[in-house]
Amino acid sequence: MSILLGGGAISACGNNVPDRRPLNIFAASSLMEAFQEMEEAFENVHRDTDVVLTFSGSQILRLQIEQGAGADLFASANFHHMESLARAGLVVAPRVFAHNELAVIVPPDNPAEIRSFLDLRQAKRLVIGTENTPVGAYTRESLAMAAGKFGADFRTDVLRRVVSQESNVRLVRAKVELGEADAAVVYRTDALSGRVRTIPIPPLARVRAGYLIGAIVGTANPGDAERWLGFVFSREGRAILSRRGFLTGSAGPGAFAGPSPPAGADAPPMQSESRGSAKPTGP
Repeated sequence: MSILLGGGAISACGNNVPDRRPLNIFAASSLMEAFQEMEEAFENVHRDTDVVLTFSGSQILRLQIEQGAGADLFASANFHHMESLARAGLVVAPRVFAHNELAVIVPPDNPAEIRSFLDLRQAKRLVIGTENTPVGAYTRESLAMAAGKFGADFRTDVLRRVVSQESNVRLVRAKVELGEADAAVVYRTDALSGRVRTIPIPPLARVRAGYLIGAIVGTANPGDAERWLGFVFSREGRAILSRRGFLTGSAGPGAFAGPSPPAGADAPPMQSESRGSAKPTGP
């Protein structure tokens, strides 16, 4: 079962099965296809478990968890929102399980003739994520990195082209798919939809988004939560993530934190590779 939160609407598919234990997973919207494929594979093995997936911007899911939403697991598209929950004692030992990168997308006919990252300055209708969304934060970081090559005003010039800021990456992509934007900045996994064209981001402006997952303290279903975590880090789970365009080579159970205590225990402080929202990739 999947639920998508965004744009003030909630849509759901699937049916609850009374005799199965629900496992409620809150996940960043960019994980939708990967986690839906994982859901099917997981339920084929664990037939007593009903995986319920809720997708939205990581910042929205974090707020809901802080307000007491009944999640068992949280998968975030950046460090900041997960760290906030860990410091509040709401999530257990978050761990990095995948990475992603940004991409510029344009409509198939590319009416604004955007051919490169530098051409974003000529877009009349650019769409990005809000500052609080992981994709929006990564976008601003990428623009700031590019300013070293393209000039100090590059970031400001591009942001002046923004006509809409969205609360999750799927809403950003939709603006291009609907012909309401000349260009948008999304994750490269979201650029694989086949309904948009991709413009690569140069190495000097690439940032790598880290995805973290952890069990919610006091989860009503700690056993299945631990089994899902094990599946995510398994060979099969990583293969699903890779097929969906995620980078899994540097992710691992100990990437951000030590061994996970029982899901009902207090969450320890999260250990980080970096306090930044993303780390540069490649030369």
